[in-house]
Amino acid sequence: MPARQALADIQHLLTHVLQAPSRWQALPPFADTDGELAAQVLDEAAKFVDNAVAPLQRMGDEEGCRFDAGQVHTPAGFRDAYQAFWQAGWPSLSCAPEDGGQGLPAVLECVLFEWLAGANHGWTMAPGLLHGAYECIKHHASDALKAQYLEKIATGEWLATMCLTEAHAGSDLGLVRTRGVPQPDGSARVNGSKIFISGGEHDLTDNIVHLVLARLPDAPAGPKGLSLFLVPKVLPDGKRNAVVCERIEEKMGLHGSPTCVMRFDDATGWLVGEPNKGLNAMFVMMNAARLHVGLQGIGLLEAAWQKASAYAAERRQMRAPGAADTSLIQDHPAIRRILHTQRAWIDGGRVLAYHTALQLDVAKHHLDAGERAAAQRWCALVTPVLKAALTDQGFHGASACLQVFGGHGYVREWGIEQIVRDARVAMIYEGTNEIQAIDLLVRKVLADGGQGLTALLASLPGPTPSPAAGARRHALIEITQTLAIAAQSEPELPYWVADDYLRAVALVLLDWAWGQIRAASQGERGSEPTGSSERGNEPAHNPERWSAPAQALTQWVLPEFDMRAAILRQRIAQSLEIKTKLAAIA
Repeated sequence: MPARQALADIQHLLTHVLQAPSRWQALPPFADTDGELAAQVLDEAAKFVDNAVAPLQRMGDEEGCRFDAGQVHTPAGFRDAYQAFWQAGWPSLSCAPEDGGQGLPAVLECVLFEWLAGANHGWTMAPGLLHGAYECIKHHASDALKAQYLEKIATGEWLATMCLTEAHAGSDLGLVRTRGVPQPDGSARVNGSKIFISGGEHDLTDNIVHLVLARLPDAPAGPKGLSLFLVPKVLPDGKRNAVVCERIEEKMGLHGSPTCVMRFDDATGWLVGEPNKGLNAMFVMMNAARLHVGLQGIGLLEAAWQKASAYAAERRQMRAPGAADTSLIQDHPAIRRILHTQRAWIDGGRVLAYHTALQLDVAKHHLDAGERAAAQRWCALVTPVLKAALTDQGFHGASACLQVFGGHGYVREWGIEQIVRDARVAMIYEGTNEIQAIDLLVRKVLADGGQGLTALLASLPGPTPSPAAGARRHALIEITQTLAIAAQSEPELPYWVADDYLRAVALVLLDWAWGQIRAASQGERGSEPTGSSERGNEPAHNPERWSAPAQALTQWVLPEFDMRAAILRQRIAQSLEIKTKLAAIA
């Protein structure tokens, strides 16, 4: 995915749609970061992605990682690209200056990692957890651990992993058996095995910092008995720790990223945070990771769309309706529908993800407590929606883009099949999309009877919604309220409908995002374009650029809301009917 091809669109969304520079400049740490500086950062980031990372995409897939007696060798060029990446300061964009970072707004880092995922998802898995590990160590580790590890993680000189999953446990962290036994010197001896560890062993950096969930000897059962330990590959004295990579997985995609089975044999580690509160510390890392995974969905879908759009502009097949001769396939309505529909998800998804990144900084740095609380509410409710909906669309939308190629899409030559394979796993890791839906509905929305979601919908910024958009918001609130009532008598109900509910929320938010895009386009009619997209030199904030995907949103995307609402209402009605019958019998 040429990042520079998306640059003008993204700058338009940040500057004209979200007014991001004025929003982050209202926060003390970013008061001196103007739009011009941000544009320069993104321009250089796009050059790095296009020149250093994207060319390794196909090679990384075909060569893959090689396992040799506990050591992992990444594909040719991967280490050099990563060394250039951290030495140029890219991992540290949003880290605090006192920790070796550049102190820039989080949204700039989000754009960078969206591009990286689209350019080379396998390579990007390596630095993908850095920011979450940085936040985890910064907020929960001891001063001694921070002095030893924080700057190395902030700058990306050392990479990090998140070691949660065990073979017998899967997503049920309450079943974790790995143990950490405290030692007299303040360290711990960690023993156990973990699976599906991205980047558990590699040759990209000289050290790897593992953040490992384990149990202390006297820990209670279940998730409340988990503690978090920092376990480095190389100890401070330079000796190799007792951390062993047993093998790497043979996967459907992401061949350039080693997914490892890791064993800790009396490995030396140190407690991060309080005993038995490891999940509290780990969730700082996981929530940051979930936003980045949502951005992976956007980046991969953009990459697939770029390939399909370019192919459709070159390939001739049959005659489009009304044409006198053989037509470009981009002129056929079926192809236009595919391309415009995916464009609607990309553009709207970007607005949602970038707005969420801006809210992350508001939650940390705004001087007003009410603004911080509102921003935190947005992030808590919307992050699982972004992770699930955008990765789902990343995979299914990439598959739709493959359809544009016909049979050519199914062979390696065009590169689209790799994107489809690489995109699939994003629906699984960092909590499967089904778990995200349960997290949203059961743990967040119904926990307060839907009040938080109602407040979020009522406070969405921007112009007054259209009658159709207003009706969808009202319907979602009504469904939420009745669902909260029905769930009291049928506790299983939310678990049955969580996926439908999350999808309905995603569509309402996507509609809001496009409302922001439309408002910006209407406000600029007649203005002189100041930027251009490399797609045919089309002005990025020319209203015509956005009209086709906006129409696709209305015609092909938003009607799904009515289907999801009908499913939810029908299931709620069944539950309430059963409740009434039981009450009559009683």
